[in-house]
Amino acid sequence: MDRMEVTETFAGISLPGHLHTKESLHFAATFPFRDSDVVIATYPKSGTTWMQEILTLLYSNGDVLPARTIPNWVRAPWLEQIYFKDTLQDTAGHRLITSHLPARVLAPALQQSKAKVIYVSRNPKDVAVSFYHFHRLAKFLPDPGSFDAFLVQFLEGRVQYGSWFDHVKGWLGQRQALDIIYITYEELHQDLRGAAERLGAFLGCPPAPETLGSLEQHCSFAAMRDNAMANYSLIPCEIMDHSQGCFMRKGVVGDWRDHFSPQQSARFDRVYQQEMGDAGLGAPWPVA
Repeated sequence: MDRMEVTETFAGISLPGHLHTKESLHFAATFPFRDSDVVIATYPKSGTTWMQEILTLLYSNGDVLPARTIPNWVRAPWLEQIYFKDTLQDTAGHRLITSHLPARVLAPALQQSKAKVIYVSRNPKDVAVSFYHFHRLAKFLPDPGSFDAFLVQFLEGRVQYGSWFDHVKGWLGQRQALDIIYITYEELHQDLRGAAERLGAFLGCPPAPETLGSLEQHCSFAAMRDNAMANYSLIPCEIMDHSQGCFMRKGVVGDWRDHFSPQQSARFDRVYQQEMGDAGLGAPWPVA
């Protein structure tokens, strides 16, 4: 497949060349956002697909037809990817846009508008585990090797899409500059209805009880796992090796405990404290 072995470098981070070119990345960094745009910003494997589904249901007032008939990468296309210009619904009243880019790349353009940003974060230990398994599935990402080797790269920020720590801290630093709401994967797990209400209030579209009921049903892990418009089963095997597992693998909180050795956990905790000690994340997850 095209550019499957290519790694693109932009703003100091590595990205899969199959999905990104220098042209697409420059376009993203200088994109003219509208005041009505809604941007989902995440580090990989942090709940991006979940948020795409939630926003789809909020804006459809609980109608599941769009979520069941339109792929999520069309409903909320990836700003930095090569197909974005051809996919964005430019006439939509509120354009949903998704990005994994760091704040230092996107914030300057976003600050020129009143676009709303939803930043989703997740326990980085679970992120590391999920990202490792995704590397085994996605043929456009490098072979991750052993989990221990991958974990070292993750902690050092040498994985594609860059450092988790820098990504989270960068977007946390936009509190005063952007119209932004922070939400965690763990919050979505603990209280999906409450999170949807908070998001609806932020977006100016408070959901009715019927919308919330439909959202809770459609946005459960089981429903999303079985929805071809969200589970990436439509992607050809030449791009994602579905024999290696499912894109939606478990959808649980705390899966890292089944993967980390005590030594790996201690190493991770040391780096986390060094990097995030005064970041003010206020995350609901126990690091240890």
